[in-house]
This record gives sequence, structure tokens and C-alpha cells, in this order.
Amino acid sequence: MKTGSIRNHQLKDPRGHVGKPRLGLLVLALLMGVATAAADVKLPALISDNMVLQQGKQVAIWGTADAGEQVTVVLGEQKKMATTDSSGNWKVELGPLQKGGPFEMTVAGKNTITIHNVAVGEVWVCSGQSNMEFRVSAPGRAVKNAEHEVAAANYPLMRMFTVKKVVAGKPQTDVQGQWMVASPTTVSEFSAVGYFFGRDLHQNLKVPVGMISSSWGGTEAEAWTSDAAVEADPDLTTQAKAWRQSIAEFPPVLEQYTQKLRDWEKSAEEVESAGKIAEAMPDAPKDPRSHSWRVSGLWNGMMAPLTQYTIAGAIWYQGESNAGFAYQYRKVFATMIRQWRDSWSEGDFPFLFVQLANYDAGGKYPDSWAVLRESQEKTLELPKTGMAVAIDIGESKDIHPTNKQEVGRRLALSAQGIAYGRKGEYMGPAFKSLHTEKGTLHVRYTHATGGLVVRGQHLTGFEIAGQDQQFFPAEAAIVGSEVVLSSSRVRKPVAARYGWANDPKCNLYNKSGLPAPPFRSDDWTVSTQGEIRTEAPKLW
Repeated sequence: MKTGSIRNHQLKDPRGHVGKPRLGLLVLALLMGVATAAADVKLPALISDNMVLQQGKQVAIWGTADAGEQVTVVLGEQKKMATTDSSGNWKVELGPLQKGGPFEMTVAGKNTITIHNVAVGEVWVCSGQSNMEFRVSAPGRAVKNAEHEVAAANYPLMRMFTVKKVVAGKPQTDVQGQWMVASPTTVSEFSAVGYFFGRDLHQNLKVPVGMISSSWGGTEAEAWTSDAAVEADPDLTTQAKAWRQSIAEFPPVLEQYTQKLRDWEKSAEEVESAGKIAEAMPDAPKDPRSHSWRVSGLWNGMMAPLTQYTIAGAIWYQGESNAGFAYQYRKVFATMIRQWRDSWSEGDFPFLFVQLANYDAGGKYPDSWAVLRESQEKTLELPKTGMAVAIDIGESKDIHPTNKQEVGRRLALSAQGIAYGRKGEYMGPAFKSLHTEKGTLHVRYTHATGGLVVRGQHLTGFEIAGQDQQFFPAEAAIVGSEVVLSSSRVRKPVAARYGWANDPKCNLYNKSGLPAPPFRSDDWTVSTQGEIRTEAPKLW
């Protein structure tokens, strides 16, 4: 009998009479219920029906039971046992596992749990803000050709686990969510970028694919980074201290609001009794403890519980909320990537991200998104990182472009090249070097296999400047393997930029049809450089 069910049952006395339970019997039943519940083997939400386990690696299976209890895990021919520690925690490792499925796995202690429809293949985490959270289809928010995409989503060996949103002050041990098999009845709820990325991998690698979607719209990278990583950097810890201060100040603020609300209720009742209209209710202060921007709050609640689960890598689509401090983002983003890798046992697992699309962001700086894109690209200096360029598929007036299919495809190309070592171009032509010849600038590129291509009649998006640092639009032409730049307004050019704006118009590609990312050849001061986020948002 479960503890929570006792109040719904009538108890019989030894003579068979039904009546109100006696206190002694009730206490005994409660104790028996607690004892039974405590003895049960329990598993985290990730280890459940329809899950996908990572192929080719040792995979952890873990949970809780009574202290000292022996737990046995069986998957196919593999059988592993563990004894729980003094806190009731246990863990075994299976593997390396070979691709396939569906399988059944049993976990047995004093009770037995059977996990159905298990697949073994590739497991990826997908995270970020709203452009990663963006679903395949939702009222008023759907990818292009959503109706067709939903109807065609019949992939029994492709699954997604969507983590429920939660903010936490300390790292948690579990999340809420469930594995869903990709089908026309489920895929509308999937992260669109995660789904299209996973679908391309599934079709090209011919293996089951599992995506763990953990994202939250409008959030900053600092919220997805651990306390320890933030505290280790003086430039980042200032923001964390500001959040701690807001949290410490909140109780008296809440008390003041409560009194203000009482006063308003009394006044409103008197005013309405006199037949007049009361003033609007005072706005409640936002609780910093549950705010989605809280430094480390999303790492603690939505990412830390995933780190025991063996993965192939991670994809990331975020940066819009950090554009106000775009230059600092190169430090923030690199710190987050390193910390994630330190927290998983896979070491330097592949980390692939989407560079921000073109968008008329407005705001204080006309190039803050260009600076943030550069900050994103700087992290390619870290091993096993890849960047999907989206500078050509954004929408000037919509921060949520609907062509998520191409974003997912470009991420999957990056995964095939970086994570799986497949031949073929997986990125557009990237700036390599610059040299001058008789008043012109010559730009050389990497990832230009097969040559450079212009889409349209004229190559656009380039600017050049002299030592005065004044940039002017450049005449641009593809000459062999280079782009040659000139301008009648710049006699002695020394620097070049491409796509250096929030919403640039660019049309340079390689033969593989992948767009060139924006770049600048100079190291001159740009917007937001030297600016460090030191405050938490104003919540009251």
C-alpha cells in the first residue's frame, strides 16, 4: 500500500466491521507504506521506456534503493550488479553497446522494473534559448511546411526527451520529462532544430538517435553555466554576486509588497462600496530565486541531472539574450563549453552551435549581433567544436526564423564531419588571411573545396577601410580561390569586413552550398568591447 493511498481506504477491524480507522492501525499502515516505498528501486526520468542509449561507449544506469540493497541490471546478454551506498544510491555501467533495438531492460532489487522499447544509437543534448525551444508545430509558431513535416514524421528509432523547465539554487539529481518516439502524433512538441538535426543523423548514419532537449526561451548563457565555473572568473562572478544580493534582498521586498497588497485590498473594498472604480492592484515583485536568468539556475535544474547519461555530443542555439554584452560572450561561451565537458565523463565531446542568423535587432549598437557572432566563432579554437552558419536564412523582422530544417541540416553536416569523421564539406568558406596588392585587398578562405560561389549577379556584403578605420562598401569579385576587394573611396586599404552588421545582406558560398560566415580582418575596438555585465535585472 502506498502512503498516499491510505486516506482513501476504509480499514476493517478483526470482526469484519468497517468504520473509522483506529489511530494505532493508521500509524502502523503508514509505517508499512513508508517501508515499502523506501525499499523500491527507483530510476531517474531519463532511464525509462523509449530511451536511447549511446552506442560504442560504457553507459551508466543508476538510481536509488535501500541502503545496502543489491540491484541487478540486465540488457540483452549483459548483466551487471551493484550494492547501494549508505545514502541508497547505486550505479552500474553497461557496454560498450552495439546499435540496434528495440530491447527490454530490467532493473531488479526488492522490486523489478522493466523498461520497454530501448534503442542503442547516438544520443545528443540540444539546448539554448527560444530558437532551440521552437517546436515543429505550435499555435502561431510553426516551422515552414509544418503540416507536411508532421505528417511525415514516422521514425520509430528516433526519440526525444524534453526536460521540464525549472530553476534551482543547487545542482539537482533528476529532471521531469519522458522519452517520446517520433511520430505524427508526437513530433509537434519536439524542438524543431533538435528534431531536424536528429532526423538527418538518423537517415545518414542509419542508427537510432535520441535527443535530450533542455532549453528555455530568452535565457542567458550564464544561467546554463555552473556556479563553480562562474565564480572562477572575476569578470563573470560580478554578475553572480549581483544575483545573490537580489535573492538576499527579496524577503523584505516581499514583506513590503504583502503589506502594500493588504492596504490596497482594504482601500479597493471601500472605494467599490462607494460605487467607484478602485486603482489597479500593485505589481508583485519577481522572485529572483525562480527567474530564468538566475546565474547557474538552469544548469542546476535542467542540465546537471543529465550529466551521468552518456552522450555523443551537444548542439546549442543561443546568444540573442547576451547581445547587450556581445564581446564578453566569447569568454562566457567558452567557459560554459569547458564546464559542460568537465561535467560529463565523455571529456571533449563534440559541441556544435548555431551562429546567430541575420536580424534587424535595433537597440543601442547597429553591430552588436556581428560582435556576438564573432564571439561565437572564437570558440572554434576549442577542440571538437563546430559552427552552423545561419546568416542567410534569418528574417529581418522576426527573431524566430521558421527555416529550422536548414539549421538542423547544417548542424548535422557539422556532426558528420567533426563527430563522425565523414568526408565532405561541413562549413561555408571561412576567412583565412588577407594581403594587399596595388590598392586592392585579397581575401583567402578555408572550407572552400571546389571554389567560391556567388548567389546573385554581384557579390555583396564586403567593406574595406584604410588606417583611418572608416569603412566603405567594396567592389568585390571572385578571382580564382580569392575574393578581391577595392573601393575608389579607400586608396590604401588595410582592413576588410564581411557581413558586419546585425542584419547584413551576404551572398558568398562554397560549392557545397554553405554560406560564408561574417568576419573582420582588423582588431580595432568594436561595440560592447570592455563592457562587463555586473547587475541582475531589475525585478522590482
